[in-house]
Amino acid sequence: MTGCSTVVVQQPPSASVGARPVQAGNAVGTYTVVKGDTLYSIAFRNGADFREVAKLNDIAVPYTIWPGQVLKLPVHGPGPVHVSPPVIVKAPPHAQPPAPSAPVFQPVVPAAAATPPAPSPAHTSSTVSVAGAAPIASPPVANAVPTATAAPMVASGGTRTAGGVKWRWPASGSVVGRFQGNAAIPGIDIAGKEGDPVVAAADGVVVYSGNGLVGYGELVIIKHNDSFLSAYGHNRKRLVTEGQQIKAGQQIGEMGSSSSSRDELEFQIRKDGSPVDPLDYLPTR
Repeated sequence: MTGCSTVVVQQPPSASVGARPVQAGNAVGTYTVVKGDTLYSIAFRNGADFREVAKLNDIAVPYTIWPGQVLKLPVHGPGPVHVSPPVIVKAPPHAQPPAPSAPVFQPVVPAAAATPPAPSPAHTSSTVSVAGAAPIASPPVANAVPTATAAPMVASGGTRTAGGVKWRWPASGSVVGRFQGNAAIPGIDIAGKEGDPVVAAADGVVVYSGNGLVGYGELVIIKHNDSFLSAYGHNRKRLVTEGQQIKAGQQIGEMGSSSSSRDELEFQIRKDGSPVDPLDYLPTR
């Protein structure tokens, strides 16, 4: 028995083989979770409401998911839902099955209840309660700074209450790209220069901080309530971690050009999973 056995593994969406779109007529599509994903980022990527994705997969708060887990995704039309194609690889004889992957989110003991050991670079997490829900534990974020050192900054232009959220501008530059609902990245582009502060458009909690969504570069997503999320792309640097409570006007990143041809902020607002024109919610200036 000297021959090699054949196994099938799932290729992450960012791999060079690409992703295969699910037919619009299907009731659901599928997605294989990779390291760094959150339920919110998966729903955001596929234009779905995170509550619908959770319900479809019987996932309860705090929405714990694992790398390698296959999720069902709603398909409402010819949207961006993708399924990860399998890749055939060769395994050596008598290869042992891999150990189970660690969960993307896993509850940890609060700091007040126990003294945690000194964190290592590969194993750090944070927890925070979202509107009375169970804590959300989060993986480390590259180049993030501790909450205590993230100085609050106030964006110009006043505030406007819409959808039960008090909104303010996330950056002080002019709008150089308008909202188009059918665009691949449906938001507005706000001009600026490298290093300009990017601030939270409203109070909320960080539900994604990473660079795993193609076309967005260094991205932060904030949940404001059960209906509204806001997203901040193309940052040079992210200054917040997943699970962190944020106040309106607090700096969350530095403007840059990651996945963009110029320094700018790509800003989105999502209502119940669908993109809406941010100018319908931001204050006039």
